Amino acid sequence: MEGNNDYFVIRAKENGVQVIGLTRGQDTRFHHTEKLDKGEVMIAQFTEHTSAVKIRGKAVVMTKYGVVDTEE
Repeated sequence: MEGNNDYFVIRAKENGVQVIGLTRGQDTRFHHTEKLDKGEVMIAQFTEHTSAVKIRGKAVVMTKYGVVDTEE
């Protein structure tokens, strides 16, 4: 199963925001972690290996489907 390769943007609103990539397949596992500080921006995409992303901390996530603020 291939990813749809959609890009998304994460903008940290505080120091120490964690972005955790989760694997695709029968057993979902963590496979990559990044830490962002306030004001940092990460541009990422879903791939054949990444099916989901977990975000810990205050951030704004922008996708083609809209904008999500973790404080809401």
